[in-house]
Amino acid sequence: MPPLEPPPDAFAAPAQNAGLADGHGRRFSYLRLSVTDRCNFRCTYCLPNGFKKQAGLASELSVDEMARAVRAFAALGLWKLRLTGGEPTVRHDFTAIARAISGVPGVRRLAMTTNGYRLAERAQEWRDAGLHAVNVSIDTLDSASFARITGHDRLADVVRGVDRAVETGFDAVKVNTVLMSGLDDAEWDRIRAFVANRPVAWRFIELMRTNDNADWRAGEAQSGDLVRTRLADEGWIARPRKAGAGPAVDYAHPDYAGTIGLIAPYAHGFCDSCNRLRLSSRGKLHLCLFGEGGLDLRPLLQHDEQHEELIAAIRRAMPDKAAGHRLREGDSGATPHLASIGG
Repeated sequence: MPPLEPPPDAFAAPAQNAGLADGHGRRFSYLRLSVTDRCNFRCTYCLPNGFKKQAGLASELSVDEMARAVRAFAALGLWKLRLTGGEPTVRHDFTAIARAISGVPGVRRLAMTTNGYRLAERAQEWRDAGLHAVNVSIDTLDSASFARITGHDRLADVVRGVDRAVETGFDAVKVNTVLMSGLDDAEWDRIRAFVANRPVAWRFIELMRTNDNADWRAGEAQSGDLVRTRLADEGWIARPRKAGAGPAVDYAHPDYAGTIGLIAPYAHGFCDSCNRLRLSSRGKLHLCLFGEGGLDLRPLLQHDEQHEELIAAIRRAMPDKAAGHRLREGDSGATPHLASIGG
């Protein structure tokens, strides 16, 4: 089993981080690797009708193909990896994936994002496989609303998964909540109670437009200012971002064991500090979640001998990374839904 507490400098950005940059001077340390676009939940903002398999799609990347991809990105200085979906744990070989990726030289931090439906029973197994951190999607702490949003009455199971992850020794346990119209005083009180004695980070994420949810989003989206105002009024203080961190701003309060944070993709300047790339479950490199398409790397993932060619292909793609997304203009690029390339 990996050590429960990493060495003090375990997650500091290594010197080779300077190896990959785009045309806007941003440097990249973080890869989000989607292992599947399948999901067993039916969240209203993502897959309200459930996952529908598309005819003619190539198979998902194998463990070997993923490992070859990660070796190339790690050689370019990307040292933080997140396994995403869809729901990544619907893959029966998820533990093997985590073990293979955690063993790649240069990978210093491995995280996952999950709906939590298997977390309570598998937390120890995944920690032993090399995962350091876990993000769990919980869009409400009201059981009836949770069932309505996700299509499953499993809130209690998911909360047990969060608690089990803390007990197991993950060094970071976070909860992701899509910011929607249901954030009233009662829900806010439930969230504050949740983090009062749990050392977890609760993150609100502004509801992002995709090609499939534009009309629905128009009636549900809330501005992150709602969260900022509540936090400021209650004396929560913003914490500095760590090396390799995602876009969240986390707020701490002396009376709470956990933190509350915000990811606000509609804020001006949100993309200025972008440090992440995405690889889809079928091998396409996406420079932006809301870009127009992806670069197919799969032909270069078939043999170890293609390593240098793969690295060169990734480098050539970087000047094409846009300065920012166009969500504020109502343009979500080619992204059909958030499960398609890992959110």
